[in-house]
Amino acid sequence: QVQLVESGGGSVQAGGALTLSCAASLYDYTTYSMGWFRQAPGREREGIAIIYTGSSVTYYSGSVKGRFTISQDNAENTLYLHMNSLTPEDTAMYYCAADTQGRTVIAGTRINPNDFNFWGQGTQVTVSS
Repeated sequence: QVQLVESGGGSVQAGGALTLSCAASLYDYTTYSMGWFRQAPGREREGIAIIYTGSSVTYYSGSVKGRFTISQDNAENTLYLHMNSLTPEDTAMYYCAADTQGRTVIAGTRINPNDFNFWGQGTQVTVSS
């Protein structure tokens, strides 16, 4: 059974840092890219970072570029999101996702959630001012 399990969320003050983890069990699926997404109440799901698993090339949304870093540990089948300089605007549920179909995943400058076919359950990040 395919599983993506996020952890590492929590509450932090503005200016602080958190690292999220996503333990992936994807068995025989070929993973082309993995990504981090977030969704705040009343807002659409936003793609914030992706990594192409074969090349380790990364891409970030403008809202997190320079503050967040996506990385992968292939030996541990784990995806990470290192978040620095957090602001209250970063408060959201954070999800990891995998593309096992080789989709485009980036449309213009936007990371497209519809191109990812496996999702975790999410981990909450709350940033207080």
